[in-house]
Amino acid sequence: MISHTKYYVSAVILSLCFTGKAQTAPVSINADNPIAAMLDSLSNQKMFETAFARPVFPKNNKYKFTQDSIPRYDDYTFQARLAKLDAVSPFDLVYNEHVKGFINLYCVRKRESVSRMMGVAQLYYPMFEEVFDRYNIPLELKHLAVIESALIPYAKSRAGATGLWQFMYPTGKMFGLNVTSYVDERCNPYKATVAAAEYLKSLYDMFGDWQMVLAAYNAGPGTITKAIRRSGGKKTYWEIRPYLPTETQGYVPAFIAANYVMNYGAEHNIYPALPRKTYFEVDTVIVKEQMNFDQLSQALDVTKEEILYFNPQYRKNIIPAGGNSMCLPKNKIGIFLTNEQEIYNAINAQKEEGQLVENIEEIKRTHTVKSGEKLSTIARLYGVTVTDLRSWNYVGKKGVKPGKKLTVYVRVKKAEQNKLEIKGEGEKNIAANKEKDSKQLAENNSGSADYLYHKVRKGETIYAIAKKYGVTSKTIKALNGLDDDHLKMGQSLKIKEKIQ
Repeated sequence: MISHTKYYVSAVILSLCFTGKAQTAPVSINADNPIAAMLDSLSNQKMFETAFARPVFPKNNKYKFTQDSIPRYDDYTFQARLAKLDAVSPFDLVYNEHVKGFINLYCVRKRESVSRMMGVAQLYYPMFEEVFDRYNIPLELKHLAVIESALIPYAKSRAGATGLWQFMYPTGKMFGLNVTSYVDERCNPYKATVAAAEYLKSLYDMFGDWQMVLAAYNAGPGTITKAIRRSGGKKTYWEIRPYLPTETQGYVPAFIAANYVMNYGAEHNIYPALPRKTYFEVDTVIVKEQMNFDQLSQALDVTKEEILYFNPQYRKNIIPAGGNSMCLPKNKIGIFLTNEQEIYNAINAQKEEGQLVENIEEIKRTHTVKSGEKLSTIARLYGVTVTDLRSWNYVGKKGVKPGKKLTVYVRVKKAEQNKLEIKGEGEKNIAANKEKDSKQLAENNSGSADYLYHKVRKGETIYAIAKKYGVTSKTIKALNGLDDDHLKMGQSLKIKEKIQ
């Protein structure tokens, strides 16, 4: 993990716990194994309820297991299976007591969470493989995200490491991942994977050994070079392992076990939860204008939870203007592209009518810490949160010292300014709009006794009108003999037949 402040239960303690061997001396055990804690968080994530259609247990499974069966195997079987994986891998996929402890963690204690990870992997693994292949990186490294984040795209450690690949703010910045109040690219699955590939490749250029790369990814390259010196110049992971931090001693065994369980899940009666969407059923599109998840939900008939699930990089449920990407199921992307201009027009019409008050612009500022200042006082000064300040800047346990320069993103609501500049007399315009709405309602119910009518106002589109009355653009065009979407202000449109 790129965070250096997480602590793993030692592999020796894990193996004792799993094998049940008697302990001859008191052992101090940490609160929990962070990998197990991350797996627990996966099973408790409410958002993932939208990710899966239902649990899956094939009745005619390969090994004829019953649903509640938990198969057990001897050491020889584990060793043989890992040897088979090792034969086609540049990693040293050995089997020992340390690896055995993590295999038991995945295959016995956290079976349900592993099933969910296998389901989520169908969304992320093809993308990981495509990026890693482009960078000529071993595809087995896709399993690194299992021990980093349990494949939770918005996972965050207590130290601030964030996303599928658990980037700390400075390291993410180094590899092109931007963090603002509204966008955290460490949570963008694709951009973060590209950054992880670049970082892994740079570590390989340093050490020339993929096992050492894993250790460096977790502890940092400086920690690895120190361990090499302390070991007397040894160059392999297992040789320098005694000189590494406790968490890093458990990191590579956990990676080997993740490789094992993701390849031999069926042998342990673990099957992927059925995902609602796989990688090949989603697509991305560039959004040209700012919009929020409520607007997207209404326009595309998709839940806010699903939008957030596919777009975890947006922190305030807002997609800012400026060419940001949006990921959704392909059929929803198709609807968006078909109605893109109408959606923008409808949003702009809301702005004109004062229905939309937030059009966010962020101004980057630098604050130099003064004597006596704390993060909380600086946060209040700029109207942000302490969490925001920590996410934009690397802040250690000791806090901030005088003279330190902090990046701060100050939020400006452009729509409020524009509304005041254009309309000038806010309350008069609100009253005038209410009067217009009353007149509009009367006009809508006049005319033919058989149809409900709508008089077109400035800036209105067929799409916006259709959404207002709960009908389709196609219905309005058919009722009014329209060949295109062009409307004139004051034009009277048939909307639908009145219910007698």
